[in-house]
Amino acid sequence: MKSFEDKYIKKLRFPVGILSNLRAIGEYKGKEDLFSKQSSGALEKLLESAIVQSAESSNRIEGITAPHNRVKMLVKNKVLPKGRSEQEIAGYRDVLNLIHQSHKDIPLSENVILQFHSMLYRYTDIRSGFWKKMNNEIVDIKSDGTKVLRFKPVDAITTPEHIKGLISRFNDHLKNEDIDPLVLIPLFVFDFLCVHPFNDGNGRVARLLTLLLLYQAGYKIGKFISLERIIEESKESYYDALIASSKGWHGGKHDIFPWLEYFYGIVIAAYKEFVARVGTFKGKGSKTEQIKAQVEKFVRPFSIADIENACPNITRDMIRNVLHQLRDEKKIKSTGIGRSARWKKIG
Repeated sequence: MKSFEDKYIKKLRFPVGILSNLRAIGEYKGKEDLFSKQSSGALEKLLESAIVQSAESSNRIEGITAPHNRVKMLVKNKVLPKGRSEQEIAGYRDVLNLIHQSHKDIPLSENVILQFHSMLYRYTDIRSGFWKKMNNEIVDIKSDGTKVLRFKPVDAITTPEHIKGLISRFNDHLKNEDIDPLVLIPLFVFDFLCVHPFNDGNGRVARLLTLLLLYQAGYKIGKFISLERIIEESKESYYDALIASSKGWHGGKHDIFPWLEYFYGIVIAAYKEFVARVGTFKGKGSKTEQIKAQVEKFVRPFSIADIENACPNITRDMIRNVLHQLRDEKKIKSTGIGRSARWKKIG
């Protein structure tokens, strides 16, 4: 809870760039509120897509993978999870659904965090829903297999005390309204990751808490655009920011701004994508034109799934038909067959 100590938090002086990001997020929130009232059908499609992407990306960051179609079926509760990876993806799905449906009624507490962790592993035989019993370390593994210590979290014996204090200070500031929630949230998530209260699942619980706290502060962007996917796409920057900001954390001498810049960058990227997608739904262009416009945006080879993610209001069959039309017109060509097929523009 080092970022919430009075001697640290009261001395924070935000650079111009950070203040600009905060203003931008506030402006985007206004657009989100407006679109929410005007485009309910389009937003429902975005929600369906975001849940699949979030469950897939947040687990994939931790090396937990399953075929995309299986993830979609798991998220829709159309199949039972098979194997460890699918079990953990299904657990993440359950927490996502809980947050989306009941965020207003979920207090930030020790019991809630433990419940999230327990739900992550509910389909496995892994012991969960308890703070770590052994000290842990955050390490980088080099190509030759050697480990390099990146950060040493707090000891297991002091973990409950740190989490209790972190939650208490966050809730006190929120109640007193003396610090903007958009400042408190990334500070909380960062300190949570530095405490590293579980032996496994810390990153996923942190990302779920990010969604919950943004929801409760009125920023619903994680409902429509997968923050986890954007984090996965910028995974190197994510880890770089954590490394840079965690130096000196134990002594309260850390530089929180690399993490804040990254966190706000993720939120802004999500809002930009949200505005672009809803704007596409609201436009007069046909679904065919939407697909063609998306194809034009791709620089590298792309898959049908890439277009599905960008145009969740359009069926896969429709996308396939338009791609075949563009192929016949010799505007694109296929670089594979079946699930591994990729398309690229000609010329």
